[in-house]
Amino acid sequence: MARVPSARLALARPTDAPPAAHGTPPDRSAGAALRAATVASATRDDPAAQVFLPPDDLPRHVAIVMDGNRRWARARDLPELDGHAAGVEAIRELLRHAVRRGIPVMTLYAFSRENWARSDDEVTGLFGLLEAAIRSETDELRAQGVRIQLLGRMDELPDATRASIADALQATQGGERLILNIAFNYAGRTELVDAVRRLVASGTAPEAIDEAAVSASLYTAGLPDPDLLIRTGGEQRLSNFLIWQSAYAEFYFCDALWPDFGPDAFDTALLEFARRHRRFGR
Repeated sequence: MARVPSARLALARPTDAPPAAHGTPPDRSAGAALRAATVASATRDDPAAQVFLPPDDLPRHVAIVMDGNRRWARARDLPELDGHAAGVEAIRELLRHAVRRGIPVMTLYAFSRENWARSDDEVTGLFGLLEAAIRSETDELRAQGVRIQLLGRMDELPDATRASIADALQATQGGERLILNIAFNYAGRTELVDAVRRLVASGTAPEAIDEAAVSASLYTAGLPDPDLLIRTGGEQRLSNFLIWQSAYAEFYFCDALWPDFGPDAFDTALLEFARRHRRFGR
């Protein structure tokens, strides 16, 4: 007699598994409307701009570890601070290009909390470069539709630096083309510590703490996680950068030192991202 197959019980799944296990994963199509609007805006205001990739193939959020400024300067027998100044110039050019390409969110790792271990002269010089760059670039960023946000512990920065940043944050709040996060005095583990402190201070019950609650307590609350994380300079590590948010990011490492990483190199990274198939564990 033929055996009648027994009914298969439904697989019990953990209710607190990552969101991608319960629905449509946050793939590149999730931000298509935002990216399409950004591309259309950039193309309308810059007739020379052309559609580079379909909006669905562009990352919603690009994070960059800008590595190699000091090595760039040493290779040219220049003071290390000159390398950081060249790195600031590279940011200016890349931001214009990112707006043309229709990238909605960018996060740049500018100064880590570990960087306090460097010499007083270098740390002071970095603060001075940041203040000067913000003062000189705020009007152009506002004209380009770029909104600046800071990720990190502002209360640990010198008063003058905090004042410059606060002015730029206020002046660019109307930007709608690109959100520019500057990770300054930032560390991924510190961000998680601060998120836990917020949850505790708010009286959140332990059983109410899930991934959504933690994400909502991070510096990047309300923003999409990085789809693409770029690191220049030949190193292949996160260096305590967006360690929660980068759980499903595509990593792109290149040997170019940051001051040499221009629009063409950025386009190469975008093309590589578009070629990858993101499965989110499926």
